Parts: sequence; C-alpha cells; structure tokens
Amino acid sequence: MLPVCRNTVTPILTLIALLVQPAWAAGVEIESCLDCHQDVKRQSINTTYDALIGASVHAHMGCIRCHTSIALDELDLNAANPHVVPAEPVNCSACHQDVLDTYRQHGMREIDAHADMPACQDCHGAHDIRRSSDAKAMTHRSNLSAVCIACHTDEDVARRHPNVSSGHVSLYMSSVHALARADGKAQAATCLDCHGSRAEDGHRSAHIILHSGHVDSATHFLRVSDTCGDCHRSEADDYWQGIHGQLVKRGDVSSATCTHCHGEHRIAPPDDADSTVSANHLSIHACVRCHSSPILAERAGYDSAEPKSYIDPFHGLKSKSGRVHVANCVSCHGVHKLLPQTDPDSMVHPDNVQATCTECHPGMSESRASRSIHNPPVQPDTRWTHFFTVFYMAMIAVTIGLMLMHNVGHWVRHVQLMGNLKHVVRMTVNETLQHWILMLSFIALVITGFALRFSDAFWVEWLFGWGDGAGFLYRGPIHRISGVVFLVWCVWHLVYLFSTRGRRFIRDMIWSRKDFTHVKQSALFFLGRRDQPARFGRFSYMEKCEYWALIWGAVIMVGTGIPLWFPDYFIERWSFSLGVLNVLQVIHYYEAWLATLAIFVWHIYGVIFSPSVYPMNPAWISGKMPEEMYKREHPDCPTIRTGDEH
Repeated sequence: MLPVCRNTVTPILTLIALLVQPAWAAGVEIESCLDCHQDVKRQSINTTYDALIGASVHAHMGCIRCHTSIALDELDLNAANPHVVPAEPVNCSACHQDVLDTYRQHGMREIDAHADMPACQDCHGAHDIRRSSDAKAMTHRSNLSAVCIACHTDEDVARRHPNVSSGHVSLYMSSVHALARADGKAQAATCLDCHGSRAEDGHRSAHIILHSGHVDSATHFLRVSDTCGDCHRSEADDYWQGIHGQLVKRGDVSSATCTHCHGEHRIAPPDDADSTVSANHLSIHACVRCHSSPILAERAGYDSAEPKSYIDPFHGLKSKSGRVHVANCVSCHGVHKLLPQTDPDSMVHPDNVQATCTECHPGMSESRASRSIHNPPVQPDTRWTHFFTVFYMAMIAVTIGLMLMHNVGHWVRHVQLMGNLKHVVRMTVNETLQHWILMLSFIALVITGFALRFSDAFWVEWLFGWGDGAGFLYRGPIHRISGVVFLVWCVWHLVYLFSTRGRRFIRDMIWSRKDFTHVKQSALFFLGRRDQPARFGRFSYMEKCEYWALIWGAVIMVGTGIPLWFPDYFIERWSFSLGVLNVLQVIHYYEAWLATLAIFVWHIYGVIFSPSVYPMNPAWISGKMPEEMYKREHPDCPTIRTGDEH
C-alpha cells in the first residue's frame, strides 16, 4: 500500500467540506422551515411543501435564498406571527436578472402596469418549479397551453382587459393544432409557437409575447407568415415567392398573409367542411372576400366584379352547389405560390394555361384553354346572340305581361259582378273604419320595422334608398307615427267594446264548446271522412283565433315597443337594464314575424284565396259581403239581415 501523506489528505477533506456545506446548510434550513410549514398544503394540488420542494429545480437551495426578508435567527416562536418582519414578495431577478431584462411586456401592457400581468410564479409555479424539459413542469410543451388558458379564460381578467377573450381559447381548442395535440402529436403548435417572439439567440421566447401591432411581435402583419413557416417551411417558401408574399415584403398591408385565408385561432384542415379553405368554401370565403374589394381592385388595376363572376360559369355554380371535385381558385392559380398572369411561372400564364386546364380536362385544345373563365369573352360577331337576347327579352315582356293583364282583368271583372249581388252588412261603418286604420297602420309598421332589420334588402333600397340614402331618415318617423296610429286603434277598439254592439261582438267572439266541435268536423272534412264542412255561426273558429291573436299581439307589441322607443326614460325611471331592453327587442322582433306570417298564411287566405270566397270577400273594403256568400260561410248565424246587425 502506498503511503498517504497527511499534508495531502487535509486539503482534500477541507475542499469536500466546503462543497458539501452549502447543500447541508440548505437542507438544515429547509428542515427548520418545515417544522412549521410541513402541514401547509397548496390549494391547486394536494401535496405538501416538502414534496414540492423536493421535486423542484431549486431543491438544493435554502428557503431564504428566495425569501430574503426572513431571518431564522429573528424568529419569535411564541408570537402569533413568528416572523418579526413580514415576508416580502419573492424577487426572482436576484438570480435571473437576464430573464427579467427580457420580460418587460406581456401583450398590450408593461408587466408592472397592472396587477393582472403574469408574474414568474403564474407560469413557472412557486415551490414546484421544474425545468421546462420535465414533463410535469408547468412550462413543459405539453402543459404550456393550459397555463395560458388559465388567465385567458378568467372572467374577471376579461372584464378588466377587453382585449382578452375566452373566445380565442375555445376557437383554438377546436383547431387542427389542438386536436393534433390531443391525439398525442407533441410538436403541434401551442400558444407559445405562434405568440412567442424571437429572443436574441433566435428561439421563440415565452418572455417576449407582444401584441400583434408591435413590429417585433410574432403575429405582426409582416412576421406572421414567418411564424407559420417555423412549422410549415415548404408552404412558407412558396408563399414568399408568390405575389402575396412579395407584396408583404414591400410593406403592402392590403396583401394576404396566412391568417387571412386560414384564420387565426380556429385553423381547420382543408378537408373540414367548415374550413375557410375547404373545397366548397375557399373561393367565396377566402379569395373573393378580398379580391371583390373595389379599393383593392383599383389599386391592383382590375375589375372588382371579375372575381365574383367565378360563381356564374360552370365551375363556380357546381362549387356553390356543394360539389368538392370541381375547380376552384387554387386549382387554376395555385395554392401558396400564386403569381400574376404576366409571370412566366404562373399557372395561368398564356404559355402554361393549357397544361393547367388539362390536369382536369385531358386533351383540351390550346384555343379552348385560352378562353376567359371569369368573364365570358365577347365574340367579334355578336349579331345572332344580340338578336336572340332582344327577341327573348321582348317575348318574355309581352307574354308575361299579357298573362298578367288577363288574370287581373279576370279577377277585377268578377269583383265588379259581385257588386251586382244582394249584400248584407258584415261590419258597420265604425267597424269598417277600425279595420282600415288597423290594416294601414299594420302594413306601415311591418314595412318600416323590417326595413331596419333587413336594410340591405333590394326592396328596402327601392323604398328608402332614394336621395343617396336620405329616404332612410323617414323610416323611423313613419314607424313611430304608425305605432301611434295603432295605439289609437287599440283605444278606439277598447271604447267600442263597451257599446251595445261591442258587447255583443265580444260575446260572440268568446270560444264555446261548439267551436271545438267545428274544429273536429273541419279536420274530418279535410281528410275526406265527412261530406259537408262545419256550419259556422256569426264567427268561425278561424276568425276567433285571428281576433284573440290580434289582441295578444297588440299587447305584446305595444308593451315592448314603448320601452324601445323611450329607452332612456325606462332606464332612468324604471331601472331597466340593457339586458332587459335586449330581451324586449327580441320579443318585439319575433312577435312581428309571428303576426306578419299569420296575416299572410291565415287571414289573406280566408279573405281572398279560399275557394269559397273567390275572388274575395269584399267586406274588408266596404263592410258588406254578398248574401249568398254569407249564408255559405255562416249558415248557422241566427239572423241574416240586410241592415247593420252583422
């Protein structure tokens, strides 16, 4: 055995002691702290501080390395709060100043501008901080999105920061990226892959998440396609070579990036029927959406109507009908490397267009392939096409016009002949005037009300679009005046019901057992199981349904219309909230639909289109109707007179 020199052993033992002492001291320190804190458990996970610290990347460190304001030799174990000096927040910059120098902003705000800005422990944890390579770490790739979601779905945070929306999270969770991660594809994009900007060493850093308007942001207009290219390299290379990428490089913000076509958070694969780039959606939702813009067309020098004309020829109509195996925009122009027609590499360059067409149409000739797809070409000789166009336009006008004149003449003459028949008074002058006031005010309310909801409809443009839109200024006053007239009718009718005839009217309008019998008899008659229709008295069950539906609708429309007319008054004096007004608006809208459809489907049929009253029941005009029609429609009425008893 070799002799060991005492002078050699002593320095070695001293070095070992110096190396072991910090870890040993840290262990003693942690044990001292756990004498009190061992039983304190963290809410989010059911474990002790001892277990958390033991698995942490900081396990070799003592507690006071982070909790620097606490001194073990100043504890008063007999006091309610053993720490004489209150614990101050942990300052991670003591060891990680380089990271804190980088992490200065999160989204729209500086990190010290608001208490909601994420602190170190919000993303990394507190006592259970692990390395990002650890699968259990909060910052591990598989857990990172959950860390972001925790704040971005917090309703309190969203209320304080309007730019934070949980909708982005729900969209991402249904995207191709989130679904891929759920299938175990760990490399699919997380929040950091898209929102993390590049640090000085080139990697995407979670400490540099900037809003999309920041020039260094990963989602900035000029950078977002490069961000997508981190994972989709070949597609990005094609994009930057195409006209869209070239324009973006020049700083043209009207050009398209990846997100213009694919979306932002809910990016779906092309085979998803709901995707904006699916075969049956791509042309309309992705391409035409931009290329039909008059401003963009003027800047690029083409007709803005040209892209829309794609839907007119064969390809567009088939695609619109749901056919996915038919050419769309990218079939001819390319997917990512889209080039203008003048570019020799373009798929639609005159030298290449035949090859492009033959991919779907083998054997297509060069002359046929050169024909315009968007706008059918104007042939040099258009004499015959012009002739037949004019011929059929004239034939349609003359033929349909004569048919219309014939039918109008037939109907008007029958109405005139009806005037020669013996009539009975169905409605008195008072009742007829009530009906006219009700009818005119209702029509005006329907037209002006729906004109607000469907302001882009052709009939609204025709009625109110005159004077460069000045006509729309009259829509609101007309609607309100009509509402006042309708309200006058309500009061008028209510007063009428207290008259002798009004009391008889309301008595005859009340449902009785006989009405239910008539409903059954009518059903049997419609099904062919009864030879004769039901025999009605003064009012049939259909008319009673109409009347009580009118009363119901009047109450609803007046009750919801007045608060919508004077919202400020009801908010201030009656404490109506905006939510209540929104509910009233929905009720008002759908009750209007119900009333309008009921008039067209039920009332107009009974007055005009019913075979038993053709060409119409004239009582709505003059209050009188033919006696024979009255006997046929109301055979069980106790009395039939030519006076004013009906």
